[in-house]
Amino acid sequence: MPRYRLTIEYNGEPYAGFQAQENGPTIQGHLERAILAFSGEVTRVHTAGRTDAGVHATGQVVHFDLEKAWPAEVVQNAMNARLVPEPIAVLDAVEVGDFHARFDAIERRYLYRILNRRGFAALDRGRVWHVKKPLDAEAMHEAAQALVGFHDFTTFRDTHCQAKTPEKTLHSARVYRMGEEVRLEFSARSFLHRQVRSMTGSLAEVGVGRWNVAALQSALEARDRKRCGPVAPAAGLYLTGVGY
Repeated sequence: MPRYRLTIEYNGEPYAGFQAQENGPTIQGHLERAILAFSGEVTRVHTAGRTDAGVHATGQVVHFDLEKAWPAEVVQNAMNARLVPEPIAVLDAVEVGDFHARFDAIERRYLYRILNRRGFAALDRGRVWHVKKPLDAEAMHEAAQALVGFHDFTTFRDTHCQAKTPEKTLHSARVYRMGEEVRLEFSARSFLHRQVRSMTGSLAEVGVGRWNVAALQSALEARDRKRCGPVAPAAGLYLTGVGY
């Protein structure tokens, strides 16, 4: 039974998240329908990261099995043709052996984009978080280093998170300014539910001067969800890559 690994990108704004569900359209649902349309087979798509409603991806990885073998290039082209007009694209397809998109992943990388200017996001609406007040990206970067390493991230964990433990290792955290945008990049083997958005919202408090490094460190060490800053909206978050 051939197994295919796909790298995909999508605009998450129109969807209720990646995972198939009954209350709205999902990326998984559209992928599985595209597979059925070209192959005639019903199959389950497995993903490296189940992104929330409104979250985007430029480097999501999925896999699925088929009974019939197809050239990987045919799979990619056939799926892209049947995904139109959805904002979902298959960037790469390859036939693989013993591979699992989720369980074999050793790193997931996320980008968060903040548009930091007075004017709202006319062109990037739904793709960035618009923050009017000036942000100090250097202060945010300094504070973000307190989050790097192995910690109990209860403060930055959504109350509905189903992870067995709040303890995670954050491999890296980088904050920098690119023109009118402040960008935050995070990498870890895995993340808690809404951890990146929670950390981003708290780092924005540092950026506008309401918190300092010590305040962020104190919030982390408190292991108390009530100490988290405002959770950043889904619009600015992107899954940019998965390491294997």
